[in-house]
Amino acid sequence: MILNAYEKMIAKRYLVPVKGERFVFVVAGFSVGAVALGVAALIIVMSVMNGFRAELFDKVVGLNGHAIVQGYDGRLSNWQQIADAARKIPGVESAKPLIEQPLMASANGRVEGVLVRGNTLEDIRTNPVLNGKIVSGDIRTVTPGSGRVAIGSELAKAIGAYPGSEISLISPEGRSTPVGTVPRIVSYTVGAIFEVGIYQYDEAFVIMPMQDAQTLLLLGDQVGMVELQVDNPDKVGQILAPLQPLVQTRGVIVDWKQMNSALFEALEVERIAMFVVLCIIILVAAFNIASSLIMLVRAKTRDIAILRTMGASRRSMLKIFMTVGLTIGLIGIVIGSIVGAIFLFFRQGVVDFIQLITGQNLWDPSVRFLTELPARTDPVEVTAIISVTLVLTYIATLFPARGAANTDPVQVLRYE
Repeated sequence: MILNAYEKMIAKRYLVPVKGERFVFVVAGFSVGAVALGVAALIIVMSVMNGFRAELFDKVVGLNGHAIVQGYDGRLSNWQQIADAARKIPGVESAKPLIEQPLMASANGRVEGVLVRGNTLEDIRTNPVLNGKIVSGDIRTVTPGSGRVAIGSELAKAIGAYPGSEISLISPEGRSTPVGTVPRIVSYTVGAIFEVGIYQYDEAFVIMPMQDAQTLLLLGDQVGMVELQVDNPDKVGQILAPLQPLVQTRGVIVDWKQMNSALFEALEVERIAMFVVLCIIILVAAFNIASSLIMLVRAKTRDIAILRTMGASRRSMLKIFMTVGLTIGLIGIVIGSIVGAIFLFFRQGVVDFIQLITGQNLWDPSVRFLTELPARTDPVEVTAIISVTLVLTYIATLFPARGAANTDPVQVLRYE
């Protein structure tokens, strides 16, 4: 919308209040605030929802892979053949053996349910989720035959364990006796304590070398599953389709979508629902802009009539008031974007401050999965939010601007 010199001058004049027009300016100020609030709320909520999904995906997939080949009875014999065949498939980046078994852990008179994971030594040392997440101890001491394990931070708190302390793992796969099967109890030393940031993992995981896990669970050379990583997680089913004939007689292929379908589908539905609900705030702001422009047009009716008699066209009047309305919307968008960026930068501090003054735990990791409030801003979504706001603002300004353009100067100035 290109304005000439006098149209710019008049639009600027109408944006600055004069005596007797303070109320119109106050209403316009509320309109700016409403737009800013809606834009900020949308940016914050959508960024947090994206952060949730990204953090969960990175950490869940980082520990469990994009897919697993799991044996029907929890045991996968001749797994090397499956791993070698998987590595030859285009798009497969890695295929690693993995053991995962729920057991009981005991220390200091306390007993907790745990999930024992047997990983290769290379995976323990290089896993991006574990790397840099060691809060105490040394992960390098967890080696085959060392009798050392790494445990989650929440599990360490629950059983009172620390680096150098002893924990006992209790397996129902024990030896048979005349009175029944005696559970197998093996003691290990805590070599390291990690905190990956997902509460369910930190409270349950016990990580040990593959060979030690095979010995503990009496698996011999067998493993529980083969963990697969692909170059395109969204097409994991298509990439692994050639592996299906080899696997179908021994086990099943389960990808990350199937393993976490309920969680990620719930996040996606909530994300869409929050976007729609928060757009209502912007819609209310658009109505505020429309009402402020209607009052401005009523206040400036005489001025409009004079301008029309001096040669101003209806198109000029339309452009002037459209510019005023869109300017209000743009100011609100800029303020809302700045407020949203500031909130996201200090988001965890804001949560901690609210918890401090209210005395309530607003971020319980046992409920929220993650230990901190995540955020990841998507530029495409921010562009969509700004576009939606501009479209609603444009529609809201159209009616009062057309009313100003259709003002009949003869009727207004008849008795002047």
